[in-house]
Amino acid sequence: MSKTIKHILVIRLSAMGDVAMTVPVLRAFTAQYPNIKITVLSRAFFKPIFDNIPNVTFYEADVKGKHKGILGLYKLSKELKALQIDAVADLHNVLRSKILKFYFNLRGLKVIQINKGRSDKKTLTALENKVFKPLKTTHERYTEVFKKLGFPINLEEHKFPLKAELNVKIHNLIGTAPKKWICIAPFAAHKSKTYSLDLLSEVIDKLIVKNKYRIILIGGGEKQAALLESLSSKEENVINVTGKLSFKEELQLISNLDLMISMDSGNAHLAAMYGVKTITLWGVTHPYAGFYPFGQDKDNALLADREKYPLIPTSVYGNKFPEGYEKAIDTITPQMVLEKIKEVL
Repeated sequence: MSKTIKHILVIRLSAMGDVAMTVPVLRAFTAQYPNIKITVLSRAFFKPIFDNIPNVTFYEADVKGKHKGILGLYKLSKELKALQIDAVADLHNVLRSKILKFYFNLRGLKVIQINKGRSDKKTLTALENKVFKPLKTTHERYTEVFKKLGFPINLEEHKFPLKAELNVKIHNLIGTAPKKWICIAPFAAHKSKTYSLDLLSEVIDKLIVKNKYRIILIGGGEKQAALLESLSSKEENVINVTGKLSFKEELQLISNLDLMISMDSGNAHLAAMYGVKTITLWGVTHPYAGFYPFGQDKDNALLADREKYPLIPTSVYGNKFPEGYEKAIDTITPQMVLEKIKEVL
C-alpha cells in the first residue's frame, strides 16, 4: 500500500451501468483501506448511486456547462487539485479524462487509467475469425487500476448494504400487500438489447395469474412511460413507476426488490450493487464481454440463440449487428423467462 496516497480521485463520467459497477469496487476498497479518502467525479444525476459509501464524497463534472471543452476541463482540474488529491484512478479512459490526465500530470499527480481490453473485445465481437471466450470483467479491470496505485482489492470480501428505508410516497405507490416484488426493466440503449413488449406482456400475464407478485415496471422518458403505462393499466398488481419517483427513490425501491428482470443495461447493475437477485436478457451482446452484473449467478443470464445467430456477440454495446440480428433477443421465450423466475425465487 502506498503510504504517500491519502486521497484518490475516481473518474467515471458515464454510462449508468458502468458507473454503478464502480460501487462494489469502492465498497470493498473503503472497507479494506478505511483511512483513504475517495472523491468520485461523475455527472450530477449519478450522485445518489454513491450515497452511504464510507469515505466517499462526490464531485460534479458539469461537462455541458462550466466544465465544457478544453478550457472547462482545465478549470475542473484546478478545482479538483484544490481538494488536495494525491492520485487519480481513471476508470473511464475517454477523451475528457485523457485531457484531465494531461493537466494532472502537469501538477505532478499520479494517474492510472483503466485498460479496457479493446483488442480482446474486438476479436470477441468480430464477424470473422471470432475468438469466443470470456474476457476480464469490468469489475476486475477497475480493481487493476487501484492495484497499480498500490491498493490491491479483494472483491470476495465485499459486503452488500442493508435495504434502504422506504418513504411514504413509495409505500403508497407500491402498496403494502405481502407479495414478492418483481421489477421489470424492459428497455436498453439499443433496440437489439430490448425485449419485445408483446413477449413481455405474456410474461406479465402469467405472473399476475398467480396473485403472488407485485410487478413493478421501470423505464425512462415520456415514451417509455407511456408504453409501460399501457402494460400496467390492466391489473392492479402491475405498477409503472416511471417518472413517478426521483432517481434516489428509485434506488431505494430497487434495494428492496425480491427480483430484478433487466436487459443488458444499467438497471441490472443498479440492482446487483444492492445484492438483489437479477435475471438478465441478452440480445446481440454477451456476458463474455465482461459486463455481467456483480455477484450474480451466471445461470441467471438468458441468452439469445447462438445456433440461430452464431455471430453473437456482434458488439460490446449492442449498437452494431448484421442484418437480421436486431430481433435475436426474442429467441428468449416467455416460458424461459417464467421458468427462470420460478427457479430464482
